[in-house]
Amino acid sequence: MNENTSGKKTLSMALLIVGFVLMLAALYFDITKNYAGLGAMRGMFLVLGALMVLAGIYFIPTVLHHRAIINFIFLFPLIFTFIVTVIIPMFVGIFYSFTDWNGVFYTKMVGIENYQAMFKDPAFMWSLLLTVLFVIVNMIMVNLVAFLLALLCTTKLKGVGFFRASYFLPNLIGGIVLGYIWQFIFSNVLTKILNSPHSALATTKTAFIAIIVVYVWQYAGYIMLIYINGLATVPKDVLEAAQIDGASDIATLFKIKIPMIAATFTICTFLTLTSAFKQFDVNLALTNGGGTVRGFMGKRLSNGTQMIALNIYNTAFARDQYGYAQAKAILFFIILACVSLLQVRISNKREVEM
Repeated sequence: MNENTSGKKTLSMALLIVGFVLMLAALYFDITKNYAGLGAMRGMFLVLGALMVLAGIYFIPTVLHHRAIINFIFLFPLIFTFIVTVIIPMFVGIFYSFTDWNGVFYTKMVGIENYQAMFKDPAFMWSLLLTVLFVIVNMIMVNLVAFLLALLCTTKLKGVGFFRASYFLPNLIGGIVLGYIWQFIFSNVLTKILNSPHSALATTKTAFIAIIVVYVWQYAGYIMLIYINGLATVPKDVLEAAQIDGASDIATLFKIKIPMIAATFTICTFLTLTSAFKQFDVNLALTNGGGTVRGFMGKRLSNGTQMIALNIYNTAFARDQYGYAQAKAILFFIILACVSLLQVRISNKREVEM
């Protein structure tokens, strides 16, 4: 090893060590809420540490060209952002879920008390049950409506482009705005049309149905475009051969089109499942989780239409129980990850069978 290589190795190791120390120090100051003295410079420590690690990687001596290192350098901003905004907060959140964190600081470790409390909380268990029901209904309804719209929009009808744009348009409206628009429709327009003194949002059952209607109306157009793209991949010569053989439109649909776009069904099912689980904005704007439930776990609840995401939000920001809310969020993440992986595995198995 020549002197130049040895010097580069020493410089590289020094930069890597100092960089990691600075990044760990920034993380320590942030977790302990030490914002005085050196803690006030935690942001600078984090950025400077990341740059030093990057420089250390660049100066690693290698007999090969620096292509792999340079590729990593170009990817580093994205990787660093992902680590800082997703990975680190996730592990910090897991830590806070075992404390009595109030959003600013924590005074003690409470162990698994937060996790035990959530399973004894009727309001949370109702939100979890309601979310599961919401996911099942919407996964069926959104995909059914979207697929039917896709079939309609792949026909030779005049103005198909207009219909595609019209069906997709609701997805461009923000959930909060959409919720308030439909709240006005349910409370003022439909009551006059149906000559009813009560809004559909007045009772828990009808309000839950209203949320489903709004969600399907908003999301079906987006899923429709994915189905349209899937249907466009079906070879035309196969469809022509089926037509020559005398296959009906129904037979062509179930025997050719649906099996050949099985991967599209997997994608759409996954998207609708994860989106329905994370439903928040429409739920907040339309009903704010209100509604009465009697006799659930022996309690009378006032969160009859509150989904799990809104329940976690209210626990943290309305009741200032951030540690408890973080424990709920960790459980929510585990449930969503497990259900998503299971759904993809089952769908992939179905693809092979089809």
